[in-house]
Amino acid sequence: MPHDTTDSPTVLTLRHATGLELSLMDLGATWLSCKVPMPGGEAREVLLGRQSPREPQAMGAFLGATIGRYANRIGQARIRRGDEVTQLTTNPGSKHQLHGGPRGFDKLRWTIASHDDQEAVFTLVSPDGDQGFPGQLDARVSYRLLDGLVIEMQAEARTSAPTPVCLTNHAYFNLDAVHADARQQSLRIPAAQYLPVDGDLIPLGELASVQGTGFDFREPKTLARDWMRDGQQQPGAGYDHAFLLDAACAGMDQPAAQLRAADGSLAMELFTTLPSVQMYAGQYLGGIPSRDGTPYPACAGIALEPQFLPDSPNHADWPEPSCWLMPGDLYRQTIRWRFTAPV
Repeated sequence: MPHDTTDSPTVLTLRHATGLELSLMDLGATWLSCKVPMPGGEAREVLLGRQSPREPQAMGAFLGATIGRYANRIGQARIRRGDEVTQLTTNPGSKHQLHGGPRGFDKLRWTIASHDDQEAVFTLVSPDGDQGFPGQLDARVSYRLLDGLVIEMQAEARTSAPTPVCLTNHAYFNLDAVHADARQQSLRIPAAQYLPVDGDLIPLGELASVQGTGFDFREPKTLARDWMRDGQQQPGAGYDHAFLLDAACAGMDQPAAQLRAADGSLAMELFTTLPSVQMYAGQYLGGIPSRDGTPYPACAGIALEPQFLPDSPNHADWPEPSCWLMPGDLYRQTIRWRFTAPV
């Protein structure tokens, strides 16, 4: 059953012979730190982090947390399957649900099923009715270090009743040596369509072409280049939108996103089996304490969250696989990050 005790979270460390090092904790099955070895011998921290595991502002920003039962926003906190409508728990101060509700998976203590230097496995049982979702969900998330500078997160789940499922990680990346404004970093997302939103950041219902807009990341560009160019950036004061990935990304043969440090010293490729990526430029991160307690500036990190399209349980007509998990079926999705530090 979900539980969040007052005990201090357990922190785990994974290390690869290349020097790649991860820190994780059971609270939220959270990715706390990622240190990438650089050619000069130093290790570069590429994740935004928190001073305390329970730092409330950091938890509110979901820094590195596993998100579930359903990532992103669900309009009116209602899900529809055929003629059946289920009311979910709303988030405080909202009529919608975000990231699985006020007690989503990021707020819960996961069980550490196994742990060694190369892999950590977390499990969680979400009961029928948890945050309004139907069916018991048995979830499993593993983080593992692969060859070289590659990290893989694999999420699995089974259910006792039809339920929408979308598990992801909410890490914020900054590949520069100093975590200042990340909008000077270069980003590529191979997506010809994105999902416009209303004033509450709820999808309007129709995908739109990126052609001729500031949402066209099919060729690498900085986030600063087209910042606030489009009216669609007004609702979130910048980028906070889902991009429907090109079909070639589905088999993980091609990256779903590529991020490069402002000076080109470090690059990251993101691969996933999920059909879309939510890109959030961190414009509301300002004031959140960093690891040393000093506040992060706005846009200190970029969140790249592989997922189903937001509000997808209510849009069976969208061109993506169904987000509904049926009893007897296995939800299995993979996210992989690969880092490259040119000599």
